[in-house]
Amino acid sequence: MTDHEDTRERVADVCRRLAACGLVNAEAGNVSVRVGGEVVVTATNARFVELTADQVCVVDLAGYRLSGDLEPTSELALHLGIYRKFGTSAVVHTHAPMATAVGLVVEELPCVHYYMLKLGGSVRVAPYSTWGTSELADSVLTALDGRSAALMANHGAVTHARSLDAAVEQALLLEWACTLYHRAASMGTPRSLDEVQQQAVVTAALARMNNAPAPTSGETS
Repeated sequence: MTDHEDTRERVADVCRRLAACGLVNAEAGNVSVRVGGEVVVTATNARFVELTADQVCVVDLAGYRLSGDLEPTSELALHLGIYRKFGTSAVVHTHAPMATAVGLVVEELPCVHYYMLKLGGSVRVAPYSTWGTSELADSVLTALDGRSAALMANHGAVTHARSLDAAVEQALLLEWACTLYHRAASMGTPRSLDEVQQQAVVTAALARMNNAPAPTSGETS
């Protein structure tokens, strides 16, 4: 076990960035990174706007505190559950205003833009449970199945990814998608991409990655 000083500094930097982007309010949110069998995670009641490395602690995958003077976030069970179920490397939980607002009125954020395929497509809303409970963790894990993002009813949002930077980008993308949906819904019923349209985007992206021309409309493989 090490102190993970550099990783704690990175987590603190990310927290201040999330605050600067308006994705958290005061101490409402938490961030973690998995390093092998240990998790570097923000402490409870840490204020993101001024968060420092000494407000980040280290726990093992059972939740036992290994380093740091403060107790880990009350949502530790959620973070550990995501690591155990999905084998990912970073988790970001925010109370981003638009994501939280959308989670108040829909059961699922539809795939209204192809960028949302980076999140896995439509984003499910986990039913409300009290913060810090196993019920909340379980419902969010269900909502995240096959996805890298979920909304939390009357609460906030969570993303996970293979790196801390990627998890932050997912959080920013989710807030953008929720803002887009909100603006469209204020004018009418937003159109969403169906399964065929989503698959066409995936096919085009794979073709581009392989330096092959994407099939034109109507072509079959």
